[in-house]
Amino acid sequence: MTLAIRCSLSASATASACSTDEAVVATTMARVFDSAGRLGNVSGRDQSTRAAGEVIVLANVVGTVAFVITATTAAIVFSTASQWVGAITAMGLFAIGVFAFLWSFYNAVQRSREEEISVTQVYLLLGTPTPPRVRWLMLTMLLVQCVTAMATALARPDGPEGSPGSSLAVGILVPMFGIGMNGLWGAFHGVFGPRAEISMPGATSATTSMDKNEDHG
Repeated sequence: MTLAIRCSLSASATASACSTDEAVVATTMARVFDSAGRLGNVSGRDQSTRAAGEVIVLANVVGTVAFVITATTAAIVFSTASQWVGAITAMGLFAIGVFAFLWSFYNAVQRSREEEISVTQVYLLLGTPTPPRVRWLMLTMLLVQCVTAMATALARPDGPEGSPGSSLAVGILVPMFGIGMNGLWGAFHGVFGPRAEISMPGATSATTSMDKNEDHG
């Protein structure tokens, strides 16, 4: 009889321990899966953000190549059709650049309330907020735009009839496209540090005097 009671007690204790272990394992697995899910969501957001940044870089490269081809063709052929194509391309890129500049400026102002942002970091991509590869590509495209605009405008300073000025001078506006793309990348994808709180000496002294007045009464 005693042996049977001991066996039943041992069996119940073993079952209780097993059930407790199973509960611990289930809780641990649930936490692991929850953490994995959160990491997956963060990784997905990072990938989407990285993809959006690559789109901006690709758009800058495509726009620059289009400008180089149309402007160079217009300078060499110098026909009415080629000049129209070059001028329309240049004006289109300039309009996109202005829009990108304003959009990036607005977003940079919003971020500057909590983050330390400078103009050179946004529009020239200087410093640590921008990866070196992105900085090199974007600034190279801006340099190519400037060189192409100056070279084609100086190559054809006069119109086909000999009148001063030609449509190739419109290409001088194209670097605005590169600046706007830089700003768009920097304002949306740059990694900036938190903004340092600035203590006002006047405000500190005023607060101290108010605290003293409250203590006295």
